[in-house]
Order: sequence, then C-alpha cells, then structure tokens
Amino acid sequence: MPVDPATFAAALRQYAAGVCLLTVRDDMDDVGTTVSSVMSVSAHPPLVAVGLSADGYPAEVLGEVGACGLTVLAAEHAIVASRFSSAGRPGARHLLESVPWRRAGDSGAIVLERGLAALDCRLHRAVEAGDHVLALLEVTDVPVLAGGGAPLLRLRGRYADAGGGPAGRG
Repeated sequence: MPVDPATFAAALRQYAAGVCLLTVRDDMDDVGTTVSSVMSVSAHPPLVAVGLSADGYPAEVLGEVGACGLTVLAAEHAIVASRFSSAGRPGARHLLESVPWRRAGDSGAIVLERGLAALDCRLHRAVEAGDHVLALLEVTDVPVLAGGGAPLLRLRGRYADAGGGPAGRG
C-alpha cells in the first residue's frame, strides 16, 4: 500500500535538519534558495549532496553554470532563510542588503560572512530523484569556517534553534 503523502511529510517534519543557503552566480544575476536537505557524502574527494526541486529555477541555473556556494546558516539567519524560501523572489543581492557577504573564489557565488561555514562547490553530478534533483557537489574550498555558534534548524515546519525553540530573527 502506498504511503499517504501528508503522513510522509508529517513524519519527516519530526526530523531536525540544518538549514543552508545555496547561491549560484550566473550571467544575469545571483540566484539563491534555502535548502535543508544537505548531507556529507565523501571526504575523498570532498562531496556533499543537496536536494533541489526539479522544476525550480535554482536547479536549472546550477545545471547551466555548474558551480555554487553553500552557506551553513546560523540561528540568527532565520529571516534570511525565510526570504530565500519564498516564491517569486528577487535576485540574491537584493535579499541580502543588510547581511555581510562576499564572493567565493572559485564559483563567484555569494557566501555569508557570518555563516557557520561556507563551501565553494562545483557540480559533480545531478541525479533525478522523484520531484527533486540530487546535486552532488564537489567542495573546492571552504571560504568561511566559524569557530562556533548556534545552527539554524528546520523542525516541524518552522525554523528553530539547537534547543528546538524559535530561531533568532536577526
């Protein structure tokens, strides 16, 4: 018997996941999206996997450009995560007007200076996975690595801090 999609979604909301900002620099603008389906895949070579909506513009642009930045967001970035998870959003630079950022060296993508970590990545392979694309990313550099800080989590459909409470709004 097939699993009910609503029950499946409710079950996965019980799992706390770290929240990242994926950005791609293309010829026209910077594109970004909030992602919480990120995992470490390999240390040699350094690979991470990111799940992206197959019909979304970020997956399309990443496939064309072939490189991106991935910032692990701190609890203070709940508003940033919300901005980048909304449909019909403007370019990434406009959404980051008051947030310190810089360009990653290899991809030229935006990474947040106050993120917990930032990875400069090259698309290794894209794998179709249902209504998503699993992007396997080779990490070419780590331009940001904080010594500590509280991570931003996604839990039960909301952004949360490490204790499961509401995340900061900075």
